[in-house]
Amino acid sequence: MTTPRIITFGCRLNTLESEVMRREAEAGGVTDTIIVNTCAVTSEAVRQARQTIRRLRRDHPRDRIVVTGCAAQLDPAAFAAMPEVDRVLGNAEKLDRSQLTGAGDRVAVADIMSVRETAHHLVDGFEGRSRAFVQVQQGCDHRCTFCIIPFARGPNRSIAATQVIAQVRALSAAGYREIVLTGVDICSWGADLAPAARLGDLVQAVLAAVPDLPRLRLSTLDPAAIDDGLYRALAENSRLMPHLHLSLQAVSDLVLKRMKRRHDRATAFAVAERARRARPDVVLGADLIAGFPTESEQQFLETLAAVDDLGLTWLHVFPYSPRRGTPAARMPQIPAGERKARAARLRDAGDRARARFLVSRVGAETEILVEGEAVGRCPHYAPVRLGPGAPAGMVVPARITGAASDHLMGELVP
Repeated sequence: MTTPRIITFGCRLNTLESEVMRREAEAGGVTDTIIVNTCAVTSEAVRQARQTIRRLRRDHPRDRIVVTGCAAQLDPAAFAAMPEVDRVLGNAEKLDRSQLTGAGDRVAVADIMSVRETAHHLVDGFEGRSRAFVQVQQGCDHRCTFCIIPFARGPNRSIAATQVIAQVRALSAAGYREIVLTGVDICSWGADLAPAARLGDLVQAVLAAVPDLPRLRLSTLDPAAIDDGLYRALAENSRLMPHLHLSLQAVSDLVLKRMKRRHDRATAFAVAERARRARPDVVLGADLIAGFPTESEQQFLETLAAVDDLGLTWLHVFPYSPRRGTPAARMPQIPAGERKARAARLRDAGDRARARFLVSRVGAETEILVEGEAVGRCPHYAPVRLGPGAPAGMVVPARITGAASDHLMGELVP
């Protein structure tokens, strides 16, 4: 008999949930089972999941295959129809030990949009016992025209600050040096609580309540919803890492309007300017979509130029992928080849921006969170290769001695 194996697609939250599923499945005595935790953010992600399921059945003919995650939540019938699949679980069911261990119905997928209870209190530590992730909310109340994820994750549900603080305190006491607050739309944290609160309130509360935690980091932020308290925390507390990753998607006003985003081009520049006022050394990353329906070459060039104009350092670039059931899928489409070409141009601009930033760090002294095998990350999220003797799981002082195209080199400072 073998312990359960989990194949994960998609976002950081899916990765966190996979670790929780692994723990729950093992505790429940699940054996000879492969769980595929799918993503639905693009049609390519769904295709890859289906391809992987077929390959897993060929390679492991006797194992039970359970499919879950966002793609399974959205289209359970399609996965149930695959002869390779033994069971399909929804996003609410996949964290329920009884669902992972029991036989039950072949398809167990509840209506995620009707879920109103507090989000699961997900917390797990990995990455060499140096960095851990704490889920602070689940779901999304917004309806961007390209995005299917709200229908896979349900409405916004926040976890109470007291529970988040308890989790962070426990992880810090267990030796984790960096905590990442994560969720589907973390800037919506607190909107559904009574009294209502904002993400900045939570960040400041965590930092005050867990003074021994060296580092706090945030997952992707909605530029339309970064609150004053979050800027204050960035300005006043060096333990909040100087790295903000923004869900920009585009930097052209007409494209943003057609995406039904809640920010415009001016907001993006205002966020960058205010973040740098709060913390002059802050670095910015962004999610960007290339080739959104109706996007003209000129509109694309506005986004391309913004990589340099906004001073973006870390890019996640996606060629637009139509998702059935979304308004954008019914808009006039850009040819697939052009979408891919525009994405390549954005990635090239991002590579050049990252290389400039890395070179600018040479000679600096900083602190590195060592993640294992003499590799770690600096506060700005850049990977750093260190010489032998770097203690895994610790934050150590280092001097940056060189830069490659995608990482820094450093040496320990006594």
